Amino acid sequence: MRELRIRLLAGVFVIAAILSWAGARLWNSIGTLPSVPLAAPIVLALIAVVLIATALSIRSRLKAQRERRPEAKGVDPLMAARAVVFGQASALVAALVAGMYGGTGVFLLESLDIPARRDQAIYAGFSVLAGIAVIVAAIFLERVCRLPEDDDRNTGAASAA
Repeated sequence: MRELRIRLLAGVFVIAAILSWAGARLWNSIGTLPSVPLAAPIVLALIAVVLIATALSIRSRLKAQRERRPEAKGVDPLMAARAVVFGQASALVAALVAGMYGGTGVFLLESLDIPARRDQAIYAGFSVLAGIAVIVAAIFLERVCRLPEDDDRNTGAASAA
């Protein structure tokens, strides 16, 4: 399984932000701008909490296993792989959504004197922060579930050099 690439997530974020900003300008010139839902940052924050809770649970189980505690529950490799896939998918979607709300928020910064637009800009800002929290939690989960380095592979590469 391949690791998450920060450059990929940043690229998705930037492209989504640019397209969203342009789309918001176009939409605003045609009519009214669609609103940023209050639920957006809440849902993203809940996903971040689930990812962090999963990572902490797996990390404590792995630590108990390494210390050979008698009550230690093992970590099923398939469950860990599913958790990593969930984290990676969540990070990609969060980068896309955070970019969309970020672009919309940047557009809304032009009209902060209107109370409704100011509230929408605040919701968009919180959505970007919650999206970043999801990405950080997904990367943490991926690091927790990473397999230890294979010693044979490392010594083989060092002796070949």
